[in-house]
Amino acid sequence: MSESTRPWGRYEILQESDVHKVKCIWVLPGKRLSYQRHEKRAEHWFIVSGTALVTYNGDEIKMQSGDTIDIAIGDLHRIENIGIDDVVFIEIQSGSYFGEDDIERIEDDFGR
Repeated sequence: MSESTRPWGRYEILQESDVHKVKCIWVLPGKRLSYQRHEKRAEHWFIVSGTALVTYNGDEIKMQSGDTIDIAIGDLHRIENIGIDDVVFIEIQSGSYFGEDDIERIEDDFGR
């Protein structure tokens, strides 16, 4: 397993192949990922624990343990931790390419 630390938390790659990648992602309280989209992959998120606010194509959706969302290629999305504990979620990516350079950031709290 490969682990990576980010300013908003961290993630571990649980499994990957030519057609998919599975990550476990931890988002620290009060932090959020960039508002972003991808050209080459879709994502499915399953919330394991915590309270999240997901922005999806401009709509805000409160999510918690057991909730899921499908994000199609090109959809704008972001997850934010609005609780006091870490948000933990599983991200399943499917598509043709899974590199971190397939992120178009529309807005980012960390100047990336």
